[in-house]
This record gives sequence, C-alpha cells and structure tokens, in this order.
Amino acid sequence: MSAATTTSARVLVALDIDGTLIDGDRRIPAGTVEALDLVRAAGHEVVLATGRSLAGLLPIGTRLGLTQGWAVCSNGALTVHLDRSAPSGYDVVEARTFDPSPVIGRALDVAPGVRVAVEEVGWGWRTSSAFEPDELNGQQKTVQMAELKAWPATRLALHAPEIRRCMRDLRATGVTVAPQRPDWLDITAPGVNKAVALDVVRAHLGIPAERTVAVGDGINDLDMLAWAARSVAMGQAPAIVRSAADQTTGSIDEAGALSVLASLVPAVDGALSPLAAQIATAERTAPGPVVLRVWHGSGPDLARCEAWALQSGRWVRHAPLPSGIGVTMRAIETAALEAGLPYPRGDEGRRRAQWRSVSGDGPAGFELPLSGL
Repeated sequence: MSAATTTSARVLVALDIDGTLIDGDRRIPAGTVEALDLVRAAGHEVVLATGRSLAGLLPIGTRLGLTQGWAVCSNGALTVHLDRSAPSGYDVVEARTFDPSPVIGRALDVAPGVRVAVEEVGWGWRTSSAFEPDELNGQQKTVQMAELKAWPATRLALHAPEIRRCMRDLRATGVTVAPQRPDWLDITAPGVNKAVALDVVRAHLGIPAERTVAVGDGINDLDMLAWAARSVAMGQAPAIVRSAADQTTGSIDEAGALSVLASLVPAVDGALSPLAAQIATAERTAPGPVVLRVWHGSGPDLARCEAWALQSGRWVRHAPLPSGIGVTMRAIETAALEAGLPYPRGDEGRRRAQWRSVSGDGPAGFELPLSGL
C-alpha cells in the first residue's frame, strides 16, 4: 500500500499509544483526537495496539475518543472490544494466557533480586514487592511469590538491573520475551505479539490484508510493522524500527502520526466545525447514497450518530460520527448544511418533515437523507 492510500476503501489502522499518540508526559498532540474522528468518519477501523495493560489503555482511549471498537493490549496477549454500554466499558474477546511458574523460577535463578509483577486484567497487578506508581498501569497488590506462580497469566513484568542479558535463559522456558529497557522485560505466552492479535481482528472485520496500516515507535512494534501492508515508524524510533518500516514520519514532538491519519481521509475545508467535517468526510467516502441515522438516549441529546450507505440494494453502516453524540437533531441539520450537503427540507416550521423513522439495531431512531436516492 502506498503512502497515498485510497481513501474510499475501508482500512484497518493499527496505532501504538506511547510515543505515537501520547508523549512521555502523557500529553496528546493537538489535533490528534480530531484526526482520529475523521479517520473513523471515513469508515476506517482504528485499533489501538499497545504494550499497556487494559487498565492503562482504558483512560487513554477515553481521552482519544476511542470508547467503541477493537483494541489489542499487553503486547497482543489481550484483545478486547471497547463498548460504552458494557458495565466495565469493554468485553474481553481473547486472553492468551500461559503458566508463569517456569519463567518466574528461571528469573529468580538468573537474577535473584528480580521484582515480578503479574497482570490482573482490567484492574492492575499482583507484585512480589512494590513498584513505583508510574512503572505499572492500574492498582497493585503485593503477594507471596508462590501466589504469582499459581494461576495462568496474560503477562508478567520482570525488573532487575541488566535483566535484558538474561533473555536467552528466559526464552528457553518457551515464553515470548519483549525487552522494554535494559532493566525491564515483558513476558507473554509463546507466539504472542501485536501482529498475531491484529490479524485475528482484521479477519473478523473482513478487511483484506492489503488494507492495513500500522504506526509505532518501539521494539515491540516490529512484528506489527512487518504485518501491515503500509508500515510507518515514528521519527524518534530506534534505527532498527525505522529500518523495518516502509516510511518514517515526524517524531511524537512533531505530532508525526497526524500526517499518516490525514493521508487516509479526503481533504475537507479546515473552517468546518468538527461535526460538519465528519459529515462531509462520511458522504465523500461512502460507497453509495448516504443517510445519517441517529438514536436518542434518555434525554433530547443523541446517544448514537452514524452514516449509512446504500450498497448493492441494501443499507449498510458506513461510519460513526463521533461529534454527533450528545448533540440535537437540529445540530445535525445545521452541520449538514454547513458541509454544503443538500437534503429534503420542509417548509419553515416543519423541520422534522425530512426526518424518517427507522427501527432495528437497537432502539427506534431517525434518519436524514444526505444524497439523492
């Protein structure tokens, strides 16, 4: 896939988090959320693919506006479907676990003072001794080493001076070892990495392998970059990562991911409001005539807003419109007009004449035609 990706075909966009979408101070570069919203409005599937645990991904996903859709956590050990309506905000789709006892035992042999942390999905970590709060995402509970060995785990972290030198000994137990820095190793089940998990998501979504894009900056992104049809390394990535990618973009300090996201959507008038820009993007990328479908929550504001397209004689969901959530039907009309899209308008005072009721796929809603049918 070339850098000038065709914008009308659905693409899976796999994005690392740390060093790609947020910087070392956990700041999100200006314009990132808006760019992600436009990519989603174009019908593409944005999948966060991170070394973070689920407890570390969820708050960042909320800040990025990504609370619906797929995500890969813990270097591929955990695949979840983010869902605002679920009690926890997500559903676990697949957890790739392993017996941590052999590798913990080997780690204690080769690095007797090693600190061990075993991931507790969605909550935090059980640890052999306390870690600093910024070393692990989520909460911590210190337990005996025997308890850390007792149950299958999605991931464990090993921390000791120069423990990277022990990678060969640890891999001999059959696990996957991902170095994060000289004193830190992440351990997952055999054969686990971001690429394996992402390909399962890709197949589930029915997206061809040639319609995949990945952006990352770390050693743990190498498999993901090799998997993607178009791979992009961040400018600050190590040389081995940059050489593995098809192209290199700007650094995180230069908001390098933005140019990649912009290449996936048609250019829109920068003066448009976010909602108008998303409506215009959806209309331009849809495979057929478009309607906007909306559903109310418990009050007058909208709980869902989506673009649907007529394709092969049936209506299919094309894309979410993130900025349509929490607004009114009147705001949708105003944004459609701002985007320069015609739709059937009733006489003054008969604003609802152009809205049609729809049912199915959840509670009853309404749709607004944007294209001539």
